[in-house]
Parts: sequence; C-alpha cells; structure tokens
Amino acid sequence: MLWLTAAVVLVAGVAALVAAALGVGPSWLDGVGAVAVATVLAWALAVRTGGRPWVTAVLALAIGSSAVVVDTPMLRTGAAVLTVVTGGVLAVMLTVPAATYLRACREVLIATVLSGITALAAVGLEPTVTVPRFDYASLLLGLVLVFGLVYRLGAGLHGLGRRGLVAVLVGAVLLVLTLAYAELLRRYGAGSVVQSVLEFVDWTTERIGAFPRPLVVLLGIPALVWGTHMRARRRQGWWVCAFGVTATIPLAQGLLDPDGSFLEAGLQAAYSLVPGLLLGYLVVRTDLALTGPRGRRGRRAEEAEAHRPEPSRLAEL
Repeated sequence: MLWLTAAVVLVAGVAALVAAALGVGPSWLDGVGAVAVATVLAWALAVRTGGRPWVTAVLALAIGSSAVVVDTPMLRTGAAVLTVVTGGVLAVMLTVPAATYLRACREVLIATVLSGITALAAVGLEPTVTVPRFDYASLLLGLVLVFGLVYRLGAGLHGLGRRGLVAVLVGAVLLVLTLAYAELLRRYGAGSVVQSVLEFVDWTTERIGAFPRPLVVLLGIPALVWGTHMRARRRQGWWVCAFGVTATIPLAQGLLDPDGSFLEAGLQAAYSLVPGLLLGYLVVRTDLALTGPRGRRGRRAEEAEAHRPEPSRLAEL
C-alpha cells in the first residue's frame, strides 16, 4: 500500500514536471513536482536500504520546500545536488540479480529510466549550475553514499574477495582516468591533441545531435551489467554495482547543462547506453570464459543454477 501511494505521488510529480516543461500550468508547478519526486526518491532509498523512511522523507520534503519557497540559488542548487545523489544511488540499489546478460540489460534500462525521472526533478528545482563543480560534487557524494551502503550489504571489506578487490581497483583506475581526461579537456582545450578531440566531439554532435558520456560508457553501464550479473552468483557483485552511480548520476544531471536541451540530453543517454551495453557484454563474456564452465550446455546449466537469493526489488535489502 505504501509503495502504491509512493508510485501515485511519483507519477503526479512527473506529470507536473512534464507539464511545466511544456509550458502548461502555473509557474509554481515545476517546484511542486520536483519536491514531490525528490521526497519519494528519498523515502524509497531509505526503505530499500533499511533506513528511517519517514524521517528521511520529512527531511527531503523540508529541504525541497525550503528551496522552492525561500527561492535562493544556494538552496535550490543544494536541493538539486541532494536529489541527483538520491536518485542516482536509488537507481543502483533498486537493481536485482540478473542470471543472464539480457536480464542485466533490463536492470540497466530500469536504472536509466529512474535517472531520467531524477533529472526532471533536478531541473524542476531550477538550480544555478556551474557544470564541472556540480558534476564532481554530485558524483563524489554519490560514490561515498553507495560505497557506504555496499560496505554494509557486502558484510564489510572481508566480504570483498579477490575478484571484488580486482573489480574495485579496476573501477577506481577507470574512474580516475576518465575524470582526468575530462579535466584535461576543460583546462587545456587549446592544445593541439585536445583540440582535435574537442573538434571530433563537436563534429559528432552536429551530425547526430549529441556525444556519448565517456564515464557512462566506459565504467558506469558496464559496471551495472557485470555487477547485476555477478550478484546472481556471488555477493561481491554489489561492489561492482557500486560503480554504477558513475552512470546513473551523470544521466540524472543530463538536463542541468545550461547550454544543452532536453533532446540533446535524451540522445546523449541513448548514445551512451548502446556502446555501454556492448562493453558490458564483453566484460560478462570474458568473466564467464575465465571462470565459468565451457560449452553451450555448461553455460546453460550455470545460468540455471545462478540464483543467489536476494530480496525482491521493492523489499528491504
């Protein structure tokens, strides 16, 4: 019953945000919709992770309402950061184990849809965004929160295991390299090599409408695919899934770029999904080739047995 009520509030909030984006309704409609969605996201995350749902929901409602009523850039931006972090982490925590690659793709799509809803709520708060700072702050907070939750779900560091340790180290290296690449483009855009990269990005954007997000393609989506696939077999998959916030949080920020548009954000998400899912497939196949049984019959038997118990999607972990 509570989840049904939350779903009704969420749908109503999304409808208000869509109407506001289309220019329909009063000027306060986007703020009300954003607060409603942010409150539901916070409540759902607390329920899923075994927190205090009503305390969390009241706090989210108070923060969002204060930001809209007081209407200062600092409050609106802070509320938007919290909304992006909450929605991005919730998108990862709501995933369930996937015994097959196709089921893992389903989990990625569900997380992407939830990130899109979060993006609508964030833009409805009308924050004043400096893109690099907002992106880095949201991503850092999201990583801290999700790894704290996974630390508890994975029974501490001793539950990490050798494979989980390798996955975390590889994910950390990819994260650092990708962020360093982005910072290099931002700071030293005048260099010849970097300028060539920027020109390629602009050339691609002009022809297909957007350019994929490197962090989402190289780390976030493959981590969700491999992590949910691994969770059907061993709990170390949660440590891999944690890096999924490097997809869900950037996607939840997609509408906040002052120079972007709704269409460009949607195309960017779609263009990031396709290569990310393909890369995730390669990672899963490599993992199975190294650790799984050989032959089609052996793989089918392994998939049939890959049912490590976890609570359902809407139950407490």
